[in-house]
Amino acid sequence: MAVSLPYNLPKNRLFGLIPLLVFVIIGCQSEKMSENNQSAIFPYGNVPPDKPNMPLSEAMNRVYEGSYTSKEVETNELFSNFKYTPLEGLDYHDGDGTISRRDVSKVIFANGKYYVWYTRRETSTPPSAKYGNDTIPSRDWDLAEIWYATSEDGFTWEEQGVAVSRMEKPYAGWRSVSTPDILVWKGKYYLYYQAYLYMPGGPGTQGDDCPVSVSWSDSPDGPWTPSNKIVVENGPSGTWDQYVIHDPYPLIYQGKIHLYYKGEMGGDPRVRAQGLAIAEDPLGSFEKHPLNPVINSGHETALFPFKEGVAALVSRHGLEHNTIQYSPDGVNFQVAAISSLFPIAPGAYVPDAFEDTGNGRGITWGLCHFRNIGLAEGKSHSILARFECDLSLDVHDPEMKQSDIFNHPDINFQFGLSEQQRRRIDANQPVATIQQE
Repeated sequence: MAVSLPYNLPKNRLFGLIPLLVFVIIGCQSEKMSENNQSAIFPYGNVPPDKPNMPLSEAMNRVYEGSYTSKEVETNELFSNFKYTPLEGLDYHDGDGTISRRDVSKVIFANGKYYVWYTRRETSTPPSAKYGNDTIPSRDWDLAEIWYATSEDGFTWEEQGVAVSRMEKPYAGWRSVSTPDILVWKGKYYLYYQAYLYMPGGPGTQGDDCPVSVSWSDSPDGPWTPSNKIVVENGPSGTWDQYVIHDPYPLIYQGKIHLYYKGEMGGDPRVRAQGLAIAEDPLGSFEKHPLNPVINSGHETALFPFKEGVAALVSRHGLEHNTIQYSPDGVNFQVAAISSLFPIAPGAYVPDAFEDTGNGRGITWGLCHFRNIGLAEGKSHSILARFECDLSLDVHDPEMKQSDIFNHPDINFQFGLSEQQRRRIDANQPVATIQQE
């Protein structure tokens, strides 16, 4: 804003204009400040696709940081909620705890049908941590074998029988074989699993001694030949994975076998994290990545090729539990989305798990388990179920992108206060006093 004055204005008139000049100058400065402030205020509407050139809070900076970012959950290909369907075709002895199915592998499609492998326990009694022995399982996954089932539609499954039996002593897996996952490599099939060795009281009581072993076959229907070797060993004393390596999960990535696994770092409560071991041959040797652990959280973590990198469903444990993460190089993972009602021990249908195209398409469904069924009645076991999601570049399902999920109140009330918590609260209630007039 420009202001001009006549050069020959009398002094007495000029002094009279001073208040007007001050008002005009202040107005000009206010207008300029208003323009600057307006450009520094976050805009209304959809979150801008590019980071604004302005100071941002840490919360808004996170929107634009990381290797995979999306500005809204509705358009985030790595955000989804999850929906569940009971499976048909599998018998559980009326829930008496003597049959349990859990820890499914990835689902693959072969011979015109879907295949899945899983931990199956059939024992004369339900598990007992106190009385576990050579015939009584100490945990749900103790004294177990690896079985498989097939399906034409992914909802109704027909159990086909045992794939990998318990080994003979002294081979790893004589106590139990569990938590399998599948690899297809150069026309052959490989099952990786936890191979349990004997411990007093059985697995789960003093730290599980269960290194990773593998069996192979020319067909998904077997027969399976055990390698009778440990392909991924526990770490040396003093390292984060010195005691257990759980949940082996192989993918083909950048021309090599990337086998992800869970380790337990100790602590109380126990800290879980995910490691990576890489090999050029399914039977090893596997070399652990120097940046292990590559994911700082999670229990049974499912992974899948996504775009040029790898995505992961990180559930249950750790600072970043219930997150969907992404790594552009299969090693360095960052949180891409946060969700809820995560599937437990998910085994997704990953059509391109072994194709190594460099353009992973994502997932839409898989199997999982629900555990501790019948625990209160002394009949603890696990059952398999199907989950749905939209973590796919080829599907757009708006219902799966809804983040505002309301449970029936009965579900929330099931997670009410324990007796110990209620006693603590009651003990700390202020004592009522009567005021005297």
